[in-house]
Amino acid sequence: MAASVPDEPLTPSGRLFLRPELDTIIHCIIRGKDPINIDAVKSTIASSLMLQHPRFCSLLVRDPNGREYWRRTQVDLDQHLIVINNRIGTADCSGADDEEAAVNQYVAELTVSTPLSTDKPLWEAHLLMAHRCAVFRIHHALGDGISLMSIMMACCRRIDDPEALPTMITRRDLGAGGGKWWDRIRRVLMMLCFGFVFALEFILRALWVRDRKTVISGGAGVELWPRKLATAKLLIQDMKVVKRAVDNTTINDVLFAVVSSGISRYLDHRSPNALQEGLRITGEAMINLREQLQLEDLSDLIKNNSSSRWGNKFGVILLPIYYHKRNDDPLQYLKRAKKMVDLKKLSLEAHFSYKIGDLVMSWLGPKYASLLNYRIVCNTTFTISNVVGPQEEITLAGNPIDYIRVNTSSLPHALTMHMMSYAGRADIQLLVAKEIIPDPEFLAKCFENALIEMKEAALATAKK
Repeated sequence: MAASVPDEPLTPSGRLFLRPELDTIIHCIIRGKDPINIDAVKSTIASSLMLQHPRFCSLLVRDPNGREYWRRTQVDLDQHLIVINNRIGTADCSGADDEEAAVNQYVAELTVSTPLSTDKPLWEAHLLMAHRCAVFRIHHALGDGISLMSIMMACCRRIDDPEALPTMITRRDLGAGGGKWWDRIRRVLMMLCFGFVFALEFILRALWVRDRKTVISGGAGVELWPRKLATAKLLIQDMKVVKRAVDNTTINDVLFAVVSSGISRYLDHRSPNALQEGLRITGEAMINLREQLQLEDLSDLIKNNSSSRWGNKFGVILLPIYYHKRNDDPLQYLKRAKKMVDLKKLSLEAHFSYKIGDLVMSWLGPKYASLLNYRIVCNTTFTISNVVGPQEEITLAGNPIDYIRVNTSSLPHALTMHMMSYAGRADIQLLVAKEIIPDPEFLAKCFENALIEMKEAALATAKK
């Protein structure tokens, strides 16, 4: 049956993520509250939408000219499930913190020079039996974070309703909306103006403009350096309290404010009095450009063999944050973040980056497109992304889930951050080059303390 299906060419984005410079694997860590039942996991995956989707049932093949294709094949689950029965890390890691550190270190080692085998479809799951953890490794060529999270959550069910799928928040429309005609004209003119400025900055970053070197800077070749992984644990309710302190802000605004404050704290700790006040530190933020699918729509989408809403569709914005010593008003970080993000939304920078990348791929091929992306990463300081997860607690293969965390394989950045929300919590995975940032646990604590201070300032403001 698989042999009767013609080979399907990879999308331009899929080819880009297979380049050696940007070979990217997404890691999703799911920890259960109960011991893992291997038979239940096999049964759940075998009957899931995951194995109905062509990408998860296809081999990566190349023709004599080096062009990549997907070729349908039969999936042998035993080849994709890697079962590890023994404890990892220290033998006496019995506490929750020790368990978490052991799993984080295991995943950190996977992020460097541990490719997926092309003898099978480009995904696998490591079952850490002693730690009640499953680590799903899925190549970025199969899809972006939104697509992959949607198809994985379709395997899960709600704890409060075992027949119901998890509830996922859909992306709000960010269009200009209505208003008087002169307001619309003004918005269009501002969009063109800021769009030109940010597009020019994007191009200059790909050529020679780069951040000033700090104690968290990476660079070419750093993607091969050993990694450490730590987790900053935030509460969505705390973020909502902070969000209400400034009109019309979003959770993403709060996230960027926490990152800005946390990095400033860390730099002040590592290099006190060495940096100029207001020093710009630039990151790459991954922005979803697709409407997130409702899980109920996935089955029809896959059965109809539609690829129009599947794959990689995200843009990149250059996210400037600024080093500031601690001041009396932590909410200043939020006000600066909101102002910056509003301009980015107005400029359509994310859409521009997506389109320019697509054009470079189409005209010049993946080699030059990957070089463009690699140079931008080398000339900036960090990567950040945010994936919205289920709002309520869920189960996978009948096992209640304690947490869900995501990260990717290493980049030239010495610091990459991936936030995943789940059931009222937001965990940020901090993947660092450990020779540059030897203490990611302290950096995680900087983020946690930054949010606490902003929350206390927001509550104090509300009482006035």
